[in-house]
Amino acid sequence: MKKTFYRTLALVPLAVSLALLAGCGPKTAQPGPNVEQTTAVQLDVNQQANTIFERVFMEQVGQDPVLQTRLGIKDDYDKWQDLSDAAYDAELALTRTHLNLLSNISVEQLDANTQLSYQLMQQDLQHRLDDSKWRLYNYPVNQMYGIHSLVPSLLINQHKVEDLTDAKAYIGRLNNVPLLFNQLQQQLTARAEKNIIIPEFVFEHVITASQNVISGAPFNPGEDSTLLADFKKKLQALKLSELEQKLLVDEASVALLTSVGPAYKSLISYLQNLKPQATRDDGVWRFANGEAFYQNRLARITTTDLTAEQIHQLGLDQVAGIHQQMRDIMQQVKFSGTLAEFFLFMREDPQFYYPDTEQGRADYLAEATRVIDDMKGRLDQLFRVKPQADMIVKAVEPFREKSAGKAFYQRPSMDGSRPGVYYANLYQMQDMPTYQLEALAYHEGIPGHHMQLAIAQELEDMPKFRRFGGYTAYIEGWGLYSEVLPKDIGLYQDPYSDFGRLAMELWRACRLVVDTGVHAKEWSREQAIQYLVDNTPNSATDATKAIERYIVMPGQATAYTIGMIKILELREKAKTALGEHYDIRDFHDVVLRNGAVPLDVLEQLVDEYIAAAKGE
Repeated sequence: MKKTFYRTLALVPLAVSLALLAGCGPKTAQPGPNVEQTTAVQLDVNQQANTIFERVFMEQVGQDPVLQTRLGIKDDYDKWQDLSDAAYDAELALTRTHLNLLSNISVEQLDANTQLSYQLMQQDLQHRLDDSKWRLYNYPVNQMYGIHSLVPSLLINQHKVEDLTDAKAYIGRLNNVPLLFNQLQQQLTARAEKNIIIPEFVFEHVITASQNVISGAPFNPGEDSTLLADFKKKLQALKLSELEQKLLVDEASVALLTSVGPAYKSLISYLQNLKPQATRDDGVWRFANGEAFYQNRLARITTTDLTAEQIHQLGLDQVAGIHQQMRDIMQQVKFSGTLAEFFLFMREDPQFYYPDTEQGRADYLAEATRVIDDMKGRLDQLFRVKPQADMIVKAVEPFREKSAGKAFYQRPSMDGSRPGVYYANLYQMQDMPTYQLEALAYHEGIPGHHMQLAIAQELEDMPKFRRFGGYTAYIEGWGLYSEVLPKDIGLYQDPYSDFGRLAMELWRACRLVVDTGVHAKEWSREQAIQYLVDNTPNSATDATKAIERYIVMPGQATAYTIGMIKILELREKAKTALGEHYDIRDFHDVVLRNGAVPLDVLEQLVDEYIAAAKGE
């Protein structure tokens, strides 16, 4: 397919860029510097630097067809990412080239924002090189985000079919699944040779999800399979002739039967043969140099230098404090009994759950939408900038609802044509209590992830790598902060809803304990599950799915509370320093208008905002 979007931006000749940045262009002798000349030079250097940032980002995008699709770019629209070792080595070589390119930028001549962009990009590229020694320390298939679920998820949710070329690309991707899965099996084998194998409990999730993809027509009699149904639905919007539609459906059916089906069956067989090598030791401590790997993960995820032991203790302290706030709510609703008994009441009383029916699911989605729409009408109290892209609420699709997380957010496409989506997992309504509905909608939707991520990618004065990049502690810290924020403007009037907010904050605090428990303290899966059951009002099913998530995503779960604590700490710092001149809208501007940044950088930005507001 033709290369249009990113090639145009990316292919600034390297020699020209280096010459410009090294100051090798034509020069005119001047009697001495003046303000206008200095400003012009700085603007020129900033423009040159941003051209380099753009090139680096778009060349990285150019290596990944899946990322292109997520950004709304249709180059390589019929392809998947290359999982081979050769492709990884090529990415590392490109990273070294990009670092060398950055080294030619005269950093001291850049303005503050461009200097920050340089700092962030240079750090990210260096981390890529430093972390290459951990290249095998991950699970390419797991119940959360494996390659096996990427195929249907990307095709259904992000591969738009707007013309015949898009439809052909969809079929092309179906036919390219065998290559992707062959590379996947090679990567699983390379990890198995290093004793890096998904824990035993993961196999059933992955195998079942894979079987779901190849169930139904054309694989066997019955209703259309997930992918065939999606393809037919997308074709209907093209208004093709009946014959044209039939030919395309036949072509897709052949691709499903001859490419997708055999690829999934081969993967399932491979996993069945691999399973006997798996263990019930779930933490990464079991890997060679597992302790060092986990500490590195914590550093990258939290953007701090906190140790596993410090994070574990922070979690214990947070849990104790939230438990006390919950006891206060117990008194408010006049519940007599222990906190554990209150948890049981909240867990089992039917008043807190929609029926486990299609109507119950529809009612949940409708109420979540109402909560978000209500918050949209209150944003002017809290924000000066608001996202242009729309967002919608959807249930997680049936093919992945059994293994997917409780809720998650998908950002809009780069051009805004695809809205942001808050996905609620309604597989079991018992896992989605109404008392948590409000806080969950704020976190995943508005003012949470949609507010932050959509605004970030709409920032016109930021290079793309900052608009679309991310730091988990910042992003998830903002999400958790967004659960607290509505209380400042009078929401959570229902004490049970406020309990739900605390329950979700408690859940994230417990993550600090169980994540470090599993990966650093050698806790078993069962021990970690029991900790959540004993210390939260969530169901045992909820606890089990959560621990299984933390096991396959080491360190990720620690980001939420650590990020929220830092944002609240900085907000209080600004409020104290500025007194009557403090405006929460200005504070939120500082946090959101710079895109996602490491927590230490966020503190630096807030300090600069305070100093400027005080006229220092």
